[in-house]
Amino acid sequence: MGCRACGENGLQEVFHLGRLPLANALLQAGQLDLPEPSYPLNLLLCPRCSLVQIGETVPPQILYGNYLYLSSFSTTFLEHSQRLAERLIAARRLGPQSQVIEVGSNDGYLLQFYARCGIPVLGIEPAANVARVAEEERGIRTLCEFFSEDLARRLQGEGMRADVLHAHNVLAHQPELNGFVRGFKTLLSEEGVLVIEVPHVLQMIEHCEYDTIYHEHLCYFSLTALDHLFRRNGLMIEDVERLDIHGGSLRVFAVHAGRGAPKPAVEELLTEEGRWGVARQETYKKFADRAGALRESLRESLSNLVKSGKRLAAYGAAAKGSTLLNYCAIGREWLEFVVDRSPHKQGLYMPGVHIPIYPTARLLEARPDYVLLLAWNFAQEIMAQQEEYRRRGGRFILPIPEVEIV
Repeated sequence: MGCRACGENGLQEVFHLGRLPLANALLQAGQLDLPEPSYPLNLLLCPRCSLVQIGETVPPQILYGNYLYLSSFSTTFLEHSQRLAERLIAARRLGPQSQVIEVGSNDGYLLQFYARCGIPVLGIEPAANVARVAEEERGIRTLCEFFSEDLARRLQGEGMRADVLHAHNVLAHQPELNGFVRGFKTLLSEEGVLVIEVPHVLQMIEHCEYDTIYHEHLCYFSLTALDHLFRRNGLMIEDVERLDIHGGSLRVFAVHAGRGAPKPAVEELLTEEGRWGVARQETYKKFADRAGALRESLRESLSNLVKSGKRLAAYGAAAKGSTLLNYCAIGREWLEFVVDRSPHKQGLYMPGVHIPIYPTARLLEARPDYVLLLAWNFAQEIMAQQEEYRRRGGRFILPIPEVEIV
């Protein structure tokens, strides 16, 4: 395949995780004995533009037809979003005459903070069940469509332009990056700003976050790759910030090319990524080796606990948890169940390994000795919520960046 961004044909395979089920394809009880689709999951590097990407493209209709990830179930993420909205409202003097649009708006988790201040908002969300939550529970006007350059032109023709255009954790899901980014340019007002957040590949590699790799995430971005992509499509990265959210992310502010100049933070991070080896195959090969060693360390730790008579469960039926369980071949022989806050996931089963999912109250009811924290990126929030479980002697196992029991 050619690079999803620049078309380069000489992509280099750097990590093969095997054939895995779709990370968010949670199962009902009646599906457990049916054949379960799985797809190759291999990580590739483009030596030309440094974009890291997977080789398989699963049709989006399969991935997002009935999507079970709702952003609002994380208090940490809601607070993160509220701070950003309040900051942009003040900095850009947004009001009733402004327009804020979010691509991949999920359940209205972010746009609700603009709407509460009387600022017109529009969400664009392809998952019908999630878009329904945004409209019915939060009153956020939401187009239930896949974003594209054509949709951006249609909205522009209707007089819709974004003074602030958000796209958080959505760019990595796009098979046609250039058209998607041209859509951003089309929808952005002349003085507007595009704000995107993406997991930072540098942080993924340095912290050995192999569970971030799954079929929905087609691309894994460095600022270097984003800079190439945006320049190619008429946008300029004006500023960048490093965030702790989701195990290490970038927040990028982009404007139309020719408006202003990049701030020092942009050049500093581009230089740092170059020194780090963002376009070198060996950088990612070392990551693959570390991931394999970490997998064996985790399996050994869980096996020893079970052999010693300890009972184990897990917390977090998220996509990263599915990758971790299936890549590490951790199933019901070690874990009795998984708990999750989302009622949309409770009563279902983890893909591949078929571990049942229960409400979080199950931890105090069943009292397992140890809980494998699959949603380790929200560790502080989760452990605070589960203080009573810990007070009664329960302990958590953090699987990344090293196996640690707390």
